[in-house]
This record gives sequence, C-alpha cells and structure tokens, in this order.
Amino acid sequence: MSSFARSPPDFAGVRTSTAHSCSSPLQTAHASIEADDRRDVIDLSFNPDVEIRTMRFGVGGFCCVVDDVLRFPEEWVRYAVARKAEFASAVPMSYPGTYLPLDQRAADAMREFFDVRVRRHFGARRTVHLISRYSMVTLAPSDLVPRQWICHQDPPAEDPRLSSQACVLYLFRDDTLGGTSFFEPTRSFAETSQLFADLKALSAAEFTDKYHIRPSYQLDSNAYFKRTATVPARWNRAIFYSGSQFHSGQILAPERLSADPATGRLTANFFFTCRRNLVTA
Repeated sequence: MSSFARSPPDFAGVRTSTAHSCSSPLQTAHASIEADDRRDVIDLSFNPDVEIRTMRFGVGGFCCVVDDVLRFPEEWVRYAVARKAEFASAVPMSYPGTYLPLDQRAADAMREFFDVRVRRHFGARRTVHLISRYSMVTLAPSDLVPRQWICHQDPPAEDPRLSSQACVLYLFRDDTLGGTSFFEPTRSFAETSQLFADLKALSAAEFTDKYHIRPSYQLDSNAYFKRTATVPARWNRAIFYSGSQFHSGQILAPERLSADPATGRLTANFFFTCRRNLVTA
C-alpha cells in the first residue's frame, strides 16, 4: 500500500477482506462464571455470527478486526468493576497502567474462539500457551518512562517453530480514549536495535538528548518509525495481530484516562503462542 507517512487512514480507509461466519463448535459453546458474592451467572460467551475483516497496511502488515465479538460484553466489564480494588500496577511489565488477571474460563472462551476462527489467518496450527488479563492505561505522559514513549513489539517466542499473536478487546464505550496504531521502522536494524538498547541503558534526560524524543504516547511517525495504520477503538471490538508488528495504544486524550474500569480505557489483552504450520518442500 502507498505510504502513510503524513496521515495514515483508519480502518475505513485501509484494504480489507472479510471472512464470513460459519458453523462451528462456538455456536453451542457457553462460558460462564458464578460471581463470588452473587447467585447470578456471568455469561462470557462469544458471538458465533461475526465477520472477521482483514486490515492490510504497510509492507506485509495486517490485523484481523472483529466487531460485536462478545454476546454480552457488559458482563466482562461487570466482572472487572466488581474487582476494581484488585487492579495492580503493571509498570514492572512496561505497561503504562494497571492490570487484573482474567478469569480462566474467560481465557478459555477466547482461546476457543481464536483456535476456531482466527488462528488460521496467522499460519498457525496449534495454540500452546495463552496469557490473558484486563488492562487499563492510566499514566499521564509526564509519568511515562522512555520505553513507554515509543511503539514496541511483544516478546518473541524463543523456539523458531513457534509464533506469537496478540489480541486487544476494547471494553469501553468512549471511542475517544483511543484505539491501536501500527508502525514500521525507518532506520536500519542496527540503528533500531541501538535505540531499544538505549531505552534501558539511558536516563530519560539522556535518551531525550540523544534521540530528541520526549515523554508522550506515540501517536504518529517520528525519525525512527512510520505509522502505517490506526484501528479506532469501538465498544466490543477485538483486533488480532502478530506480536512482531510494532504497535502502540493511540492515546489521544491522556487527560481523560481513569483507573475506574467502569469509565476508563478497559481492555482485555491476550498473548498467544502458537506452533507454526508445517512447511513442505
């Protein structure tokens, strides 16, 4: 696709293709959890009648976008709101906010959806590991550390026979809290590697002096990365992408971030490790 160096289009303006819903075990699958202090049941099931749209951008980049992915997204929010006090700082994990472990049965429901409907788009044949959690971006730009000032990749699988994918499930209704942007490096591998090494080695002031990057969420291209696409946030939208793609939250209004899961930028985040498809000669 042509360059998006100045102002890359959002999902509506990027090449897409659609995979229609089909009959699958998901049509009868039902995930639920009994609330700790309530007698009612929280329904965590996925919507079997969804379209999976492939959004392509940059040089070989793509993500899968699924709208209305949950049958009852309010229940996922309700679970998080009931455990507001249990959210913990995720700063040690480099995430600029707080997190809450996802209930295992919710993770299992996502794993089934991914395995049946999404995994094949990434050339993967078996899911071997899944990490899941609720997350909320909460930090002001002035509180960010250098590694949070630029886009990032997810940690790669150590085994070359494995691949890594990720999912962000937006569980907030205020779309202006921001979606997700994707980037490509514009410098050599050596220069990009040195940048990330300096993120750990230099102080904030030293990093700014050397790279002229100041504390902020990365919203657009800079001297080292070109923004190739942005997927806007939308209530009950899930996006799936390769963890090797550089990405960042498109935090347009950081002054409106909140630590309250009822009103903040609440997402469910999933990190899949999969076995790659066999390649035959």
